[in-house]
Amino acid sequence: MMVIRPVEHSDLPALLALAAKTGGGLTSLPVDEATLSARIARSLATWQGALSPGEQGYVFVLEEHKTGAVAGICAIEVAVGLDEPWYNYRVGTLVHASKELNVYNALPTLFLSNDHTGSSELCTLFLDPDWRKEGNGYLLSKSRFLFMAAFRDRFNEKVVAEMRGVIDEHGYSPFWESLGERFFSMEFARADYLCGTGQKAFIAELMPKHPIYTHFLTPEAQAVIGNVHPQTAPARAVLEAEGFRYRNYIDIFDGGPTLECDIDRVRAIRKSRLVEVAAGQPAEDHLPVCLVANEQYHAFRAMLVRANPKTERLVLDAATLDALKCQAGDRVRLVRLCPEEKKV
Repeated sequence: MMVIRPVEHSDLPALLALAAKTGGGLTSLPVDEATLSARIARSLATWQGALSPGEQGYVFVLEEHKTGAVAGICAIEVAVGLDEPWYNYRVGTLVHASKELNVYNALPTLFLSNDHTGSSELCTLFLDPDWRKEGNGYLLSKSRFLFMAAFRDRFNEKVVAEMRGVIDEHGYSPFWESLGERFFSMEFARADYLCGTGQKAFIAELMPKHPIYTHFLTPEAQAVIGNVHPQTAPARAVLEAEGFRYRNYIDIFDGGPTLECDIDRVRAIRKSRLVEVAAGQPAEDHLPVCLVANEQYHAFRAMLVRANPKTERLVLDAATLDALKCQAGDRVRLVRLCPEEKKV
């Protein structure tokens, strides 16, 4: 039985083990004990109400309820860019034209941007390869929407998600090699590590402040702009099914796309409903898989159940009630796990 819960100090060894399996490129999950310990502490301080919005970040783990094994991690930043700049590139166009010469060129360009300042961010999504089965990836990604729906006033109007760009198994990033390395004079892994451990001042100090014509990049680098790492493609599809879209913003390191959506237009948030819980025989297997979460801020729990997504009374067995930390008569938030397929 897999359950989403808030991170705890005791999860540090498990997070270090997960970080070692990412293969690089997941900036917010570095293999660094001090950084991860500080991340856990910041998350706990967020739940305790001890931080300003720009410092707040929630971290959740996916746990096997019986054994306590940690299989994955996901997180939400409440408001990016308020305490330190949050950079990305906006993919735009500059036109160079001459009537006299009858020349008109519209050239794709990268502009350094802080346009998403203040947005809430979905981040740090990683599922242990051994647990990539039985809907665990969907649970890990979408459980955050039920938390945001339950505590809507704690988040901002726009939600963004940076997707990992194209990086090979050796840590080679075509975008970085063609652009970033020229300005930072270091390997991608080094820049990625510095950023992941909070040492971000070098970004503002070394990044070019003027537009960059993408035609000056190598064809290989141009080809990966706005594309994701193969292992990230499923995560992108999950978010796009919820209403997220690529609006021509990319990561400054690897060129991966930034997806965005107005928070109240996210399907799982918009369609989630509060229903009463009853103890009894659980739903039959033919019913669709749904996300269910309690409404407890400090003891948030989310998991997958089979249920009628339109029910007003959700029947759960004792083990599921225990895992959700709720009891008969409580109200929980329910939504169908995946969008219902349109009939043609």
